[in-house]
Amino acid sequence: MRRILSFALGVLAITGASASGQEIFRSVQSANLPTAEILPGGSWLFEVSHRSVNPFSEGADELWGLDGPMVNRLGLAYSAHDRVQLGILRTNFLDNVELNAKVGLWSGGSEALPVKMAAMGGVSWNTDVTVTPTVEENEMQAYGQLIVNALLGERFAVGAVPTLLYNPRLADPDSESAFFVGLNGQAYLTPSISVLVEWVMGDANAETPEDPITFGIEFNTGGHVFKLVSTNQSRMNPAQLLGGAAVEFEPEEWMFGFNITRLLPF
Repeated sequence: MRRILSFALGVLAITGASASGQEIFRSVQSANLPTAEILPGGSWLFEVSHRSVNPFSEGADELWGLDGPMVNRLGLAYSAHDRVQLGILRTNFLDNVELNAKVGLWSGGSEALPVKMAAMGGVSWNTDVTVTPTVEENEMQAYGQLIVNALLGERFAVGAVPTLLYNPRLADPDSESAFFVGLNGQAYLTPSISVLVEWVMGDANAETPEDPITFGIEFNTGGHVFKLVSTNQSRMNPAQLLGGAAVEFEPEEWMFGFNITRLLPF
């Protein structure tokens, strides 16, 4: 446990050149993975996100999965500085509550290939876990991430998010750490519309053996960002998302989801 906390705190403590510069992604997160973008200092951002548990293949009788249960997430982020963003997330899956921080590390590259780097870390608690009798003593999770983003040809943003996750599987009485890599990309069709895709790869386990994959469309209106997605992963908070998906990424397993974020004008 000390190793991963040292990793996360060490990464967050790195300071570098100014993190301001050309915007690469137009949102502080992809569908699930963080981007290197940080809100302007003093800004607040509110988030509401849903993921359907049942797939589109349920058909019209089940409103293509929307009549079934949903995983919900609420989030609030505050930019304490142009390079420091703090956040709190809460999802109804195991009542997971997370505190996190993101720090801009570096912005540079060339005019033709701008690059940004940031780091993010978080600690979460699963406050309603009944998987095994031992879980009450094993409900905390933590993670540290390095975020690398680049813009290709002004229209294609790409990112890589290597992550070290502490305690990926709550049902195991002995807590361990696992390594995951998230990849994401976004193609800008117009100043306000883009398409996105992301893929998380890493150590699988018996409960969630598949890689989470998500694709969708983003509408950016300035104050609001709307994302409509299809995915094989209904879990959203990082410690839950990264551990893997329960179903394969096949059309009959795709589920609907959306993210809505609002920049609060305080």
